[in-house]
Amino acid sequence: MQNENPLLKKSYDFALEIIRLYKIIISTEKEYVLSKQLLRSGTSIGANISEANGAISTADFSAKISIAYKESLEVKYWISLLKDSGYITKEKATRLIPQADELSRIMFSILKTTKRAK
Repeated sequence: MQNENPLLKKSYDFALEIIRLYKIIISTEKEYVLSKQLLRSGTSIGANISEANGAISTADFSAKISIAYKESLEVKYWISLLKDSGYITKEKATRLIPQADELSRIMFSILKTTKRAK
C-alpha cells in the first residue's frame, strides 16, 4: 500500500494481525464461529477507512468512518471473549486491544472534527 494515510496503514497492519490470529484459531483450536466474527470486524475497519478515503461527500466520509469506528469497538469485544473463553492467550489480547483502542481514538477524533466542520 503506497501513499496511504497513517490511519489506513495502521488499520491495514491491524487487519493483517487479525488474519494471522484467525488462521491460528481455526487451525489449532478448531473454533470457527467467534473467530469468524473477529475476522469480519477486524478487517472491516480498514475496508471502511479505505472507502471513506474515496467518499463523494463529507456525509459519506463521516458515515464510513463511523462504521469503521463501531467495528473497532466490536473487535475488542470479540478479542476479550476469545481471551476469556480460552481460545487466545491474555498476552495476545493485551497486544491487540491497545491497537484497536488507538484506531478508535483516531477515528473518534476525526468524527468530532468532521462534525465541527459542517
